[in-house]
Amino acid sequence: MSRVYNFSAGPAVLPESVLEEVAREMMDYNNTGMSVMEMSHRSAAFQQIIDEAEKDLRELMNIPDNYKVLFLQGGASQQFAMIPMNLMKNRVADFIVTGQWAKKAYQEAQKYGKANKIASSEDKTFSYIPDCSDLPISPDADYVYICENNTIYGTKFKELPNTKGKLLVADVSSCFLSEPVDVTKYGIIYGGVQKNIGPAGMVIVIIREDLISEDVLPGTPTMLTYKTHADAGSLYNTPNAYCIYVCGKVFKWLKNMGGLTEMQRRNEEKAKILYDFLDSSKLFKGTVVAKDRSLMNVPFVTGDKDLDAKFVKEATAEGLVNLKGHRTVGGMRASIYNAMPKEGVEKLVAFMKKFEEENA
Repeated sequence: MSRVYNFSAGPAVLPESVLEEVAREMMDYNNTGMSVMEMSHRSAAFQQIIDEAEKDLRELMNIPDNYKVLFLQGGASQQFAMIPMNLMKNRVADFIVTGQWAKKAYQEAQKYGKANKIASSEDKTFSYIPDCSDLPISPDADYVYICENNTIYGTKFKELPNTKGKLLVADVSSCFLSEPVDVTKYGIIYGGVQKNIGPAGMVIVIIREDLISEDVLPGTPTMLTYKTHADAGSLYNTPNAYCIYVCGKVFKWLKNMGGLTEMQRRNEEKAKILYDFLDSSKLFKGTVVAKDRSLMNVPFVTGDKDLDAKFVKEATAEGLVNLKGHRTVGGMRASIYNAMPKEGVEKLVAFMKKFEEENA
């Protein structure tokens, strides 16, 4: 079977050239006579893999020297607990709730202290980003938390909130490496890699060094203390070695493509093709306020559940797969991450036009 266009929200599409390279090295990585899957994380060969992955990521994102890069397990969801355990010195944190994952982080933080919901877009099914220019930031807040791109609802912060001098913590799982970013604006910027970077099973945490200390909440497990992993170069215990290896390949692919400025250009071009069609369509409509639209995740509906189901089924038969929307939104969702080629989006729009003509 030929490869499909995979619009899954995650685990998601990976660059074909990376998959081919990984396949070539499956049995014998770099004349070691073994696969990276079999390799000791204490070996010189693996140390080179993780060092190079970190170096390439630092170059791609211009990560300053006073930030640590941690390759951790537990996915982004484990950070919902790890962040308050390590940062909630005053036991207070402010949350801007713009989707399901920010909401889960907000709920988890309540176990460790006072979590304040200072803004939310839940009143309109998270279809917009609230005005964050003058929020009621708590004077004793340890940090302000956002989920920058909302995978399920297809919204994106185009401007970071005014935290009034408080630390900003951001989950960037579904927009990671999709555009240039100023790391210095964040205390912690982190994301699960399975959407835009690599295979499932890992989270990358980029954390300012002054936030890493032994002064954590009482009872914080050793494995959930940032200092444990920072001191050990992400090798305190056996890491997700194979995932780090594949992510490293993707970082090289991104550098070869021209870096994050070029990825942003490509992503804007791809998203415009789809949004322009949605704006002109009589059958399909986007669910997000235009100014807050994500470049990565594009939810849309026909307004008729049966027609939505028919669309997903027929699209799948055409090799356009994983277009079913999240149950809380319904309809469809096209995730068009870095590795989704422009041709995939063009093919999707061509199919949508045809479907509209046949079902108008």
